[in-house]
Amino acid sequence: MTSLMPPERLAGQNSWIMRSDKIHAALTCQGGMLGPIQFHMPGRTLSPFSIAPWHSEKEDDKVPAMLRALRGDFFCAPFGGNETPYAGVNHPPHGHCANGLWQLLASSATDTELDAAFVFEQPGRPQRIEKQIRLAVNQTCVYQRHILSGFDGPMPLGHHAMLYFQDQGRISTSPFALGQVFPDPFENPAAGGHQCLKPGATFDRLEAVPMLDGAAADLSRYPARAGFEDLVMLVAEPSLRMAWSAVVFPQQRYVWFALKDPQILASTVLWHSNGGRQYAPWNGRHRSVLGIEEVTANFHYGIAESAQPNPISSQGYATAQVLSPDAPTIINYIMGVVEIPAAFDRVKSITPDKSGEAITLRADSGAMVSTPVQLAWLQLGD
Repeated sequence: MTSLMPPERLAGQNSWIMRSDKIHAALTCQGGMLGPIQFHMPGRTLSPFSIAPWHSEKEDDKVPAMLRALRGDFFCAPFGGNETPYAGVNHPPHGHCANGLWQLLASSATDTELDAAFVFEQPGRPQRIEKQIRLAVNQTCVYQRHILSGFDGPMPLGHHAMLYFQDQGRISTSPFALGQVFPDPFENPAAGGHQCLKPGATFDRLEAVPMLDGAAADLSRYPARAGFEDLVMLVAEPSLRMAWSAVVFPQQRYVWFALKDPQILASTVLWHSNGGRQYAPWNGRHRSVLGIEEVTANFHYGIAESAQPNPISSQGYATAQVLSPDAPTIINYIMGVVEIPAAFDRVKSITPDKSGEAITLRADSGAMVSTPVQLAWLQLGD
């Protein structure tokens, strides 16, 4: 059976509760954030997503609603800090949809699937985002679709998933054409922020990313580099039909994965948040969190720097989707978990089954595991 329950207070936020036999997921009314999400496996429950430690504290009104609710995964449009106005408009961090109130639009709960739709309408503008979520019985996947209507012009956008690492994890992605550290200083030591990666440095593998001190960081293992905040972006190989990100948790014997269409979500932003922000509300408490953010954007600058020509777009890579009021833009995304054998070390590949109803994850070690997935959700085409 599946179900959708009316909003209740959970970790400081009013949240709808969605349930299937394998998944219990909460969606906040403020910001439309999915979290916490519990995956019920035989004899145990997995909770891979982070929730900011200040979730129930009273924050200064100057703190954006997005930051007060920070958790799980949420949709951003425009993605990024948005400190620079664009076309005469000021956008909050990660857009109004990540800060404003969402409403329940419709739901259908059956013995096999829960389909729920929520909507955010831009105040004073003919702009609308519909959020569709599906949970399927006997599956450990969360399906999301965002339909943007009434928007006009370039827009950086994407998902902002955040995982909490209880112990060491192994990170990997599908092939990428460009890997780069955020070009500008990511943190200001004078304000209590600290970073360790070299701004603007490029790399072709996660295992060797230049640091400020001349050494190389291994971004394929986390948590690491305690006391620092860093951000890198991986531009997916444009020829890929389906792109993916994955984290193996060897001690807990499971892998978290995300699937996307790289023609729609062109890049992956990795935000390493490990106590490097000593200013409020962070106060050094946000630790062992990795943002795995599937986006089309120019890092996390915001709409002005992503919509206009920039060093990433000059190389032929998309940093914004061009939206039209004449036709909706659809963003599809799948994330899930699967248990793994002891020999499974790090994801080397994720391949669709010929039926389109499952994927196979292969490890560097050669170990393999399969899990059911409704790949048609991604609408990849032929």
